[in-house]
Amino acid sequence: MKKIFSAILLLLITKSFSQNKNFIDQSYIETSAKIDTLVIPDKIYLTILISEKDTKGKISVDELETKMIEKLNSNGIDIKKQLVLIDLSSNFKKYFLKRQDIQKAKLYSLTVYNAKTAGSVIQSLEEENISNITLEKTEYSKTEKLKLELKSLAVKKAHANALSMAKPLNQKVGNAIFISDLDTNTINSLAGRVSGIQIRGASSIKESKYEYTSEDIEFEKIRISAEVGVKFKLENP
Repeated sequence: MKKIFSAILLLLITKSFSQNKNFIDQSYIETSAKIDTLVIPDKIYLTILISEKDTKGKISVDELETKMIEKLNSNGIDIKKQLVLIDLSSNFKKYFLKRQDIQKAKLYSLTVYNAKTAGSVIQSLEEENISNITLEKTEYSKTEKLKLELKSLAVKKAHANALSMAKPLNQKVGNAIFISDLDTNTINSLAGRVSGIQIRGASSIKESKYEYTSEDIEFEKIRISAEVGVKFKLENP
């Protein structure tokens, strides 16, 4: 039995070595290519803190919550699907709240789908003294589909690179014999965190009577990239 096992193992090793040797012995050209693009985020997560502290105790949290829901409804927000109450025992509590404020505050996560709606919501809530609004993160819902398209374009670019490199040698580029996905899943250096909220004229909003609109809210675009490495056969003309 041991002899049979040893014979099978030797056969597999020999076959593997033979395949590697055949691959190495071939004339080939190796190249890589990277394709990237910028997309507008279509999922924007806002964190909303409502607190009596903002109104110096003049308006209760329950009243602020009612006003918030009214404003969100007026902006076409589906409260059941887009608004979630965050547990105050979470990490958000450490960031937003002091221990003595917990009973007088509520923390929500709101999902909107474009910058215009986000701007309109921020503006509407500020009218009700709800201004503790923070951008949690932004996402692009079709990231995986787009990355597949970019990988296909990257392979085409790698082939074009190989053709350009082989031309001075008076050799032809044959079929691909090896393709490697070099994607590192780096969509954006800020992905998963604040991905850039900019309010035009924000530096002077509090210092002047500047009135901004929903169009004044802009979100940093998300960079999506794909990179491949390809080996092509080199053939004589």
